Amino acid sequence: MATKLATASHMDIEAGAVAGLRVGIVGCGYWGPKLARNFSGLPGSQLEMLCDLREDRLAEIGKLYPLAATTERYEDLLNGNLDAVAIAAPVAMHYPLAKAALMSGKHVLIEKPITARADQARELISIAEERDLTLMVGHTFVYNPAVEAVRRIVQSGELGRIYYLNSTRVNLGLLQPDINVIWDLAPHDLSILLYVLGTEPVSVSAHGAAFVNTSRDLPEVAYLVMRFGDGAIANLRLSWLDPVKKRNTVVVGSKKMLVYDDLADNKVVIFDKGVDVPPYSVTEDEFRASYRHGAETAIPIEWVEPLHVECAHFIECIRTGRVPRSSGDAGLRIVQVLETAQRSLMNGGVELKIEY
Repeated sequence: MATKLATASHMDIEAGAVAGLRVGIVGCGYWGPKLARNFSGLPGSQLEMLCDLREDRLAEIGKLYPLAATTERYEDLLNGNLDAVAIAAPVAMHYPLAKAALMSGKHVLIEKPITARADQARELISIAEERDLTLMVGHTFVYNPAVEAVRRIVQSGELGRIYYLNSTRVNLGLLQPDINVIWDLAPHDLSILLYVLGTEPVSVSAHGAAFVNTSRDLPEVAYLVMRFGDGAIANLRLSWLDPVKKRNTVVVGSKKMLVYDDLADNKVVIFDKGVDVPPYSVTEDEFRASYRHGAETAIPIEWVEPLHVECAHFIECIRTGRVPRSSGDAGLRIVQVLETAQRSLMNGGVELKIEY
């Protein structure tokens, strides 16, 4: 009976049977409070319960949201009258927590990566489909207005054929005790690349090293190279050991080039630059590359907090049955890339085909 009371189908919710979707959050460390802030302020959602194993964290966040119940027992979220659960726990806990929530009839928003293994992600997707529940992954960057602008520009063909992409995501910290830098940082850039290009890489190679956390052999620095079916390549530079924080992506096309810098005031800039070579030349003297150095155009961005957009999208998908932009399937594809990159890393950086 408890599961039945806690379950609200897409049809029931759309018909207005639930005035405000009741949301619980598990994990109140770094990201959980950000989710709490957004769900508590969203029209159509109610922050009902907060869960964490640490009493001090619960006491602190409970002061901010006195109307929400706090608990150290995850079972309280499953046995209550919640409609949805947002999971901001360590990666190893994503699968068991999400599975338990889905099995109890809750819609689930789970932070990146969706799971630590592809087979676990497939199982969660299957359970959600069987029970008509929304399963969404917190790939926040696909809700970033600047990334949306990059996607529009790339998909419009303004840059021409995409030659390559180069992404840098580096900073000093935060070292993770349970996953390496690839599993921590690469999901951000992978979600951006797959969303912007509208396709997945066909192969990946990875190199990296652990310089600090050598006892656990969890690399703090890594380089990934991916190839796409249309010939484009992408390079990811990831590090927890860089002196200067950088978050940027360069997209080079046959017509124009683009820089997306998440830390800049002008986050998206198009460069009317390129190089052309003569279609035919016999001698070296006849070969003259033509370089174009045109204008730089900053793209205006109407800024909205990406996490706010993400949380609102989650609520909308629950109410309407719409497939989320960062669906379980999208999360699965990224885990498949991560798993292949991990195998490459452990085998000297050999290029491996990605099996989807």
